[in-house]
Amino acid sequence: MLRLACPYCGVRDQPEFKFGGQSHIARPAFEVTDAVWADYLFVRDNPKGMLYERWLHEYGCGRWFNVARDTVTHEVRAVYRMGDAKPTLDRGTT
Repeated sequence: MLRLACPYCGVRDQPEFKFGGQSHIARPAFEVTDAVWADYLFVRDNPKGMLYERWLHEYGCGRWFNVARDTVTHEVRAVYRMGDAKPTLDRGTT
């Protein structure tokens, strides 16, 4: 079972959380083409390796936070609050 360390509540089992998709996606400007808007809404990275994700502690504090997780091993490399910058991770271990 995946265990996540909520930055507000501590380590909890995955069923307490809700996956929110890829994090650090910039919303496009107000006036954009349909293609740009569709790309923003529907296109996401799906790497084999490190992915930055959003998670909601649904059955805990109810807050969103970010997780840097390896999609192959499910190793959680970093957990940080919304609004914080992406952490710099070693290239050799990502």
